[in-house]
Amino acid sequence: MKELKYLNKYLVKYKRLILLGTLFVVISNVFQIVPAVLVRHSLDLVSENIRVYRSFDGLAIQDNFFGVFAFGILMYAGLILLMALLRGFFLYLVRQTLIVMSRYVEFDLKNEIFAHYQALPLSFYRKNNTGDLMNRISEDVSRVRMYLGPAIMYGLQLITLFMMLIPWMFHESITLTWYALIPLPLLSLSIFFVNNIIERRSEEIQKSQSRLSTFVQEAFSGIRVLKSFNREHDSIRKFENESEDYKRQSLKLTKVQALFFPLIMGLIGLSSILTIYAGSTEVIQGNLTLGNIAEFIIYVNLLTWPVTSLGYTSSLVQRAEASQKRINEFLKTQSTIVSEKNLETEIKGKVEFHDVSFTYPDTGIKALKNISFTVNPGESLAIIGTTGSGKSTISALISRLYDVREGEIRIDDAPIAHYNLQALRKQTGYVPQDVFLFSDTIANNIAFGMDDPQEEKIIRAAHDADVYHNIMAFPQGFSTRVGERGITLSGGQKQRVSIARAIVHEPRILMLDDALSAVDTKTENNILNSLKRIMQGRTTIIISHRVSSAKLANKIIVLIEGQIVEEGTHESLIAKQGFYKELFDKQTKADEIQVNESEDIA
Repeated sequence: MKELKYLNKYLVKYKRLILLGTLFVVISNVFQIVPAVLVRHSLDLVSENIRVYRSFDGLAIQDNFFGVFAFGILMYAGLILLMALLRGFFLYLVRQTLIVMSRYVEFDLKNEIFAHYQALPLSFYRKNNTGDLMNRISEDVSRVRMYLGPAIMYGLQLITLFMMLIPWMFHESITLTWYALIPLPLLSLSIFFVNNIIERRSEEIQKSQSRLSTFVQEAFSGIRVLKSFNREHDSIRKFENESEDYKRQSLKLTKVQALFFPLIMGLIGLSSILTIYAGSTEVIQGNLTLGNIAEFIIYVNLLTWPVTSLGYTSSLVQRAEASQKRINEFLKTQSTIVSEKNLETEIKGKVEFHDVSFTYPDTGIKALKNISFTVNPGESLAIIGTTGSGKSTISALISRLYDVREGEIRIDDAPIAHYNLQALRKQTGYVPQDVFLFSDTIANNIAFGMDDPQEEKIIRAAHDADVYHNIMAFPQGFSTRVGERGITLSGGQKQRVSIARAIVHEPRILMLDDALSAVDTKTENNILNSLKRIMQGRTTIIISHRVSSAKLANKIIVLIEGQIVEEGTHESLIAKQGFYKELFDKQTKADEIQVNESEDIA
């Protein structure tokens, strides 16, 4: 129960519902105990008066006696029915308090976990897979809710019923009570062990279901690849194998579940037999009546479900404890990226790196080595380099997705760690190398970073990113919904929508991380011409492996294996006859070949 202590703050928050629920549980228990007493009195009424009724056989008084006799039976029947209705009403109130309380806590806990996820650094997501994150906020929280709702409800019913019923049973008959209670511990232990077996096999089914779902998701997401390589039959065979494993695990669970109710019914029957045996002996001796036997059989049935639920409840608590432990592991993970002075101010856009070295904490890869440069407000910097040279790391550090441990990054002459994270990122526009679009309309994807979306700005951003005409070619224009991860758009269209999303809120610092890698030369030139206007008045950092994009910048640095090997303007770097010149010559020739091929095809 140590891990579940974390939930105590929610139990305190909703203590009113818990107290009301406990009161309703007690009242509902009263209304299920009282009918047994009424049954005893009604049976005793019948057994004691039936001989008197028969003794009046043939006499006129027999009809009058029957009327009184029947009225008494009818009164007991009416009271028993009333008790059942009242119990049902209060059981409804029990669920409207305790189960509703668990739903409230589930809602709060999910929100807390999701908000905590949002605050964690990018390194956290590189270490943990998406499926695990989703399971903790869905499956694990659902299991915790079962502890907060059904487990607490059944626990309260068990405790209050035992506290009320057992003393009353001993008051009625000590001997009959012991006989009635003998099988119940055995019942609870049996249910506990059977339920544990069911739980283990359920876990295996969950794992099999997870594998099956993952396989289907990948098959549907990669349907183009499957069809291109003609692997449909192979995919079907693998699916059949996974389905066979799921079927086998399900049948194993079904065999165990088949024992569940027969076991309960057998032990209940044993308890009833012992009660009837002991009760009959007491009746013969004149200590009890037939009504007492019926009363105790009802009590046995009343105790059966709470005792049966003891094993089930124990299993729920065990599952919840394991799930809450997994949740707590993430909730205890604290972000290392925090604001030291919570500085919120409009930035001008000066960016400085002073001897910055950076090693990724999760992989140990050293991405940058003693990097130093300055970009003044309104200026532009191009960072050129091969794959793995550390280009994208620079943009991640400026966005404070990671923090540096060696060297210093300053924004407007203030350490980047002094700025409020939200205020800094709000004034930064970023086009990532791996474009991600949400399954929403194109307009909403472009307006994603805006607090107050305006149609004019969205259209202007689409024009600047040279994607407006592509959007208007769709039947629904800006209202067109893109598929999962933007699958309905081409690679170039996705990149240009991503550029529009970055520039629509007019950031002070704009970073383009290989943002034109998926567009052709003509589209690239159109976007670059638009960028000339966009870049005016704001600091721009262009990260690319294409020299054509770098020519726009006031200054260019060349990175190789995390180190600056060349820096200067386009003209000065061409004159140096170094790596930049070599890269420029290769790409120029490649572009010429591409243009010639296009003309030949035309």
